[in-house]
Amino acid sequence: MQDKIKTLNDKIALAKQGGGEARIAKHHEKKKLTARERVNYLMDEGSFEEIGMLVTHRTTDFGMEKEVYYGDGVVTGYGTINGRLVYVFAQDFTVFGGSLSETHAEKICKVMDMALKNGAPMIGLNDSGGARIQEGVRSLGGYADIFYKNVQSSGVIPQISAIMGPCAGGAVYSPAMTDFTMMVEGTSYMFVTGPSVVKTVTNETVTSEELGGASTHSTKSGVAHITSPNGVECLEDIKRLLSYLPQNNRETAPKLDYVLNDEIREKLGTIIPDNANKPYDMHDVIGNIIDEDSFYEIHKDFAENIIVGFARLGGRSIGIVANQPMVLAGCLDVNSSTKAARFVRFCDAFNIPLLVLEDVPGFLPGTDQEWNGIIVHGAKLLYAFSEATVPRITVITRKAYGGAYDVMNSKHIGADMNFAWPSAEIAVMGAKGASEIIFKNEIAAAENPEEKLKEREAEYAELFANPYKAAQRGFIDEVIEPKFTRRKLIKAFSMLENKVVDTPKRKHGNIPL
Repeated sequence: MQDKIKTLNDKIALAKQGGGEARIAKHHEKKKLTARERVNYLMDEGSFEEIGMLVTHRTTDFGMEKEVYYGDGVVTGYGTINGRLVYVFAQDFTVFGGSLSETHAEKICKVMDMALKNGAPMIGLNDSGGARIQEGVRSLGGYADIFYKNVQSSGVIPQISAIMGPCAGGAVYSPAMTDFTMMVEGTSYMFVTGPSVVKTVTNETVTSEELGGASTHSTKSGVAHITSPNGVECLEDIKRLLSYLPQNNRETAPKLDYVLNDEIREKLGTIIPDNANKPYDMHDVIGNIIDEDSFYEIHKDFAENIIVGFARLGGRSIGIVANQPMVLAGCLDVNSSTKAARFVRFCDAFNIPLLVLEDVPGFLPGTDQEWNGIIVHGAKLLYAFSEATVPRITVITRKAYGGAYDVMNSKHIGADMNFAWPSAEIAVMGAKGASEIIFKNEIAAAENPEEKLKEREAEYAELFANPYKAAQRGFIDEVIEPKFTRRKLIKAFSMLENKVVDTPKRKHGNIPL
C-alpha cells in the first residue's frame, strides 16, 4: 500500500510540475504566472479542488508518445472566491504551449458541465498557442465541443474569460461567446490570423501587439471588456467583477446590508452647466448617485460616448447605462449602441436592475454611420431594452431628443420609472433646428431673419425644451430636484424588487444582429 501511495505522490508531483522547471522559469522571465499560481491566487486559500490531474493525451503520432505530461496542459477544478462556489480551468503554457488536445478539451468540458449543473460561474484562464496540430481534427473537435457548451451555458451561469497569454485561431471564439473577456497588457493577444498570415495575404506588416493586443481590443474592436496591467491585477479584477454578479440566472446578486439615511446629494445640483451646449462628465453624476467608490466600469476605453458598468445603490447591485456628453456630445453611434445593448442583455439575463442616465441629442449623423449600419445597430439597443424584464429606471439629466429618447429606456418601451431633472429637454430635436424647419417661410420673409429665428427659437424652447409636457402625458413619472435623485432611486428599486413580467411564449426573439 505504501508503494502505491508513493507512486500516486510521484504522479501528483509531476502533474504539479507542469512542463518542468526550465519551462516554468522561462514563463517567469516573461513576468507571467504559471497556471497553478494563477488558480491558487484566484481562489480562497485552500479551497481549490483539482479534477483530472492525472489525465494524459492519447496521441502516438509524430513521436508524441514519448512526451507525456500529467494534466495535459490544463488545470481544472472548483473552489470558492469570497466564499462563493466557482469552477475554473487554467491553460498551462509550459506544456506543449498550452495547445488544446482531445483530452485537454474533455477536461474543460467536464468542469463546464459541472458549473452548468450546479449553477455556478465558469472562469477560463486562457494561455494557449491554439489547437495541437499533431492531433489534427480531434483537437478541432475539442474546440467545437467547448463552443457548444459556451452557448448552452449562456444566460444560465456567468462566464468569464481571462486572456493571460496568446489566444489565436479558433481558440478566440470561446472567449468571444462568454460574458466578459479580460486581457493583460503586454503579455496577452487575440487574433483569428496572426501577423505572418496577414503579411502574406494583405502585405500588411503588423506586430502581435498591434494586431490583437489588449490596447487594440479595448479601444478599437471592443473584444476586451476589461484590461489589466499585469496578471495579478487581472485576477483581482475577476474577483471584483464576480462580487456584482449572481451565481446563476435563478438568483440575484449578493446584497450588502444598508440602512436608508439622509441620501441628499447637493453636488448633483451643480453638475449640469447653464449653457445647454456645454459638456460635463457623466461620471460625476454617477459618482454622486451610487454608494461610495462602488462603480466598476465595463468597456471603459471603447465607444466612450456611452458608459456602462456595475455599481451598488443602497447595497444593491445594479447595472448602469449612461450617455457621456464629454464624447461626441453623448450621441449614440454604431459602437456605443452595440456596447450598451450587450450590457443590457447581460443584466437582464442575470436579474441585475438597470439604471439609465440620459443626456442624448440623437444618433450621430454622417455617411460613415449610415453605411456602417447605424439603423440596425441602434435597433439592437432598442431591442435589448424592450426585451428586458428586470427593474428599469431612467433619469433624464438634460437632452432627450428624437428617436434616441425612445431608445434610451423610455416609458414607451417598458421602463418602470422615469424621472427627469428640471434641466431636461424632451423634444423631437433642439429648439434651433426645429424652429428652422417649422418657421422656415416666416423667417425667410422677415426683415431680420436672424432676429426672427432667435425669437421663434426662444418660443419653441419655452414650449418644448423642458420635461413638463412629457410629465403631463405621464411619460415622466416625476420631475425631481437633482439632489434628491439618490433617495428616489433607492426607494424605487426597493419597490420594484419583486417585479414579475409575463412575456409571450416563444422559442426566442430575433434580435437585429
